[in-house]
Amino acid sequence: MEVLEREEWQARAASHAARVDAWVTPHLERRGARVKHPVHDFLFTYYSQRPAQLRRWHPGHGTGLADAPEYDGLKGYGSVDGDVDGGAGVLGVSAEHVARQRPLLEATRRLLRATASRPAQLGCFGLHEWAMVYRLADDETRHSDWPLRLGPEGTDTVVESHRIACSHFDAFRFFTEPARPLNTLSPAVDDRADFEQPGCLHAGMDLYKHAFRLSPMVSSDLVADCFELAREIRVLDMRAAPYDLSGLEVDGRPFTPVRIETAEGKREYAAAQADFAERAAPLRARLLAACEYLVRTAADTGAHG
Repeated sequence: MEVLEREEWQARAASHAARVDAWVTPHLERRGARVKHPVHDFLFTYYSQRPAQLRRWHPGHGTGLADAPEYDGLKGYGSVDGDVDGGAGVLGVSAEHVARQRPLLEATRRLLRATASRPAQLGCFGLHEWAMVYRLADDETRHSDWPLRLGPEGTDTVVESHRIACSHFDAFRFFTEPARPLNTLSPAVDDRADFEQPGCLHAGMDLYKHAFRLSPMVSSDLVADCFELAREIRVLDMRAAPYDLSGLEVDGRPFTPVRIETAEGKREYAAAQADFAERAAPLRARLLAACEYLVRTAADTGAHG
């Protein structure tokens, strides 16, 4: 086991906190002012990871922290003195905690493997967001502070004139009732591994979910890498959405729509989607490798426990 002395792990923890504060601080300021941002708040409101949890740095299983009373009592942590030659008072994520997480680890590994095994499908054009407002009035939508760019009737026409092929259950479940039969696929909560594919924007964003659910067993550096990519994907997700977000700023820049109802917009969306699929692949591989290592740890602990 690698052991980090206090000076080293504190420096890493501080670097991590500074990195994520660029995202966390504006969110907390908006929350304090009761101002909503339909793009940047999503990763904090949809996913269950709290800002304070994102700021907390973890080295991951297999690395011990010397002189780290701040970690004593945190979920998953315990003394790892028995794994350290000549050390004492070293804390780390315990093998027993990893063993208890084996069902989650195996389920995540199965989903990541299945997703990585498929080619990216780039023909959905972000129509899941349109199906979520199908036949709704402006004031009935999830982001009712923002009108529909084409109005309710124009939005419905786009949905009705396109093939809807959403493979992601957590997007499909928010379809309006009239929109659900229009989807050519029927993903369900218990068959995600049968449908998930790497071209899906939400599959890319969910790498962040998988990473933080595996915390503290995986490094917070990986969690932050997944968050950063998810944040960029969310921008495309909402640029292609049916809402009129003109006047909104994203990272200090004017927000411009991707008009997926046009041929040019479809090409722009598919190109960006392919780029995100390519960028997500190494993160998915890192998560899968972590799962493989942790599943082996869980199995070994169970065999000897």
